[in-house]
Amino acid sequence: MKPKIGVLGLWHLGCVTAACLAKHNDVVGLDFEGVTVAKLQQGHAPVAEPGLDHLIGEGLASGRLSFAMAAEENVAEIDLLWVTYDTPVDENDRSDTAFVLDRVRRVLDWSRNIRLVVISAQLPVGTCGALEKEYAARGLAFACVPENLRLGQALDVFLKPDRIVAGVRTAQDREILSGLLAPFSEKIIWMTPESAEMTKHALNSFLAVSIAFMNEISRLCERTGADARSVSEGLKSERRIGPHAYLAPGAAFAGGTLARDVVTLVELGTKRGESIEVLSAIGPSNEKHKLWAWRRLVEQFPKLAGRTIALLGLTYKPNTDTLRRSASLELAGRLVQAGARVLVWDPAVPSVPEHPELFVAGSAREAVTDADAVVIGTPWPQFREENWTELLAAMKRPVVLDAGRFLQRHMPAMPSLKYFTVGVPDEA
Repeated sequence: MKPKIGVLGLWHLGCVTAACLAKHNDVVGLDFEGVTVAKLQQGHAPVAEPGLDHLIGEGLASGRLSFAMAAEENVAEIDLLWVTYDTPVDENDRSDTAFVLDRVRRVLDWSRNIRLVVISAQLPVGTCGALEKEYAARGLAFACVPENLRLGQALDVFLKPDRIVAGVRTAQDREILSGLLAPFSEKIIWMTPESAEMTKHALNSFLAVSIAFMNEISRLCERTGADARSVSEGLKSERRIGPHAYLAPGAAFAGGTLARDVVTLVELGTKRGESIEVLSAIGPSNEKHKLWAWRRLVEQFPKLAGRTIALLGLTYKPNTDTLRRSASLELAGRLVQAGARVLVWDPAVPSVPEHPELFVAGSAREAVTDADAVVIGTPWPQFREENWTELLAAMKRPVVLDAGRFLQRHMPAMPSLKYFTVGVPDEA
C-alpha cells in the first residue's frame, strides 16, 4: 500500500514535487503561509513555471492532490513527509537551516504516523544523521533525495530525469522510495544519506567551478584576441570533458543556488580543519565577473551620470518570475548610484515596487528608445523576436552588451553598432 505523502514547503521546489508525485500518489501540500495555500487550492502556483498550474489543476481534479495549512489537524494521516523548502540564504549565501528545521520539527511533533522523512531541500551534509539521532526514540527514518530542478524546465526535469540520486539507510527505506521514484526513472543511484547530501553540494560546486573557470578564460580571451566560444568548443570536444560541460562564456552565476553549496562546503572544511582552496576561490572570481557589464559600460561612458541605460530582463532565468539575487537588479542598483537613468523591461515582471528608482517600461521598444546602451540581463526568447534594426535605430547610439551572445545572430549589419559579449576582444 502506497504511503500518504505530505509535501512540506510550497514554493518552486515544493509545488513541482507535489504536483508531479500526485500523478501516481495521494499527496497533500503543506505550508505555514496561508496566502500561498489559498492560491494553490485555486490551482495557482506562487511562482511562474511553464505547465505547473495545469499540472496542479489536473491533480486537484483527480482528487490525488490537495493543499492545506501546516497544522496538527492536517497531518494526522500522513505516512511520509517530503521536505521541499527552498532553503533561504543570506546576503553571503549562507543557508538558513533553522528556518527549515524548525518547520519540520513542528510537523513531526504533531504527527505520530510519519515513519519516513525525505529531504529534498538543500541542507548541509549531516542533516539526516543529526535528525536520526534527535528522533531515535521514535524510530524515525530520514532519507535524502537532492532536488534537481531547473527554473523554466522543472516539470521535464522531475518527470523525465537523467537519473535520480537517493540516500537511504535501510533496505526498507529503499523499497519505499523505490516505489515512489520508479515511475519517473529506471536509473536510481542508491547511496547513504550523507553521500546523497554531499553529492548535491559537490554537483553545484562543480558547476560553479566550471562557470567561474570559463569566465576567467573568457576575460583573458578578450585581452588576447582569442574567441572564447571557439575555446569552449575546443574544450568540449575533449572526451575527458564532454559536450555538455558547463563551459560557455557568459554571465556570472546568480540566484544563490550554486553559491549556497560552495559556501556550505568551504565552511564545512573550516569546521573540520580542511582548507578548501579551489572552492574558496569561486566566490571572489564570480563576484568579479558580475562586474563585466559594469566595466564595459564604464569603458564606453567614463561618466555614467545622465546616461540612459536600458536593461532587458530582470529575472534570475527566463520562464520564471523570481527576482531572488537577480544579477540584473544588482547592475541596475550600481548604475543608479552612478547617476544613470535605468529603464527596465521584463515580460514576467510588470512592476518592481521595491525599486522605485527604476523606470519600468511597457515594452522593449519603449525601454531602448533614446537609450545610450542596452544590456541583455535575461535571455528571454521574446527578445529574439524583436526587430533589432528598428530598436537600434531608436537608440541614441547602438551599444549592446550581451554577455552570453544570445542575440548575436539577430544583430543587423550596422557599421555604427558596438556589440559587446563575454570572451570576444573589441576588434573581433
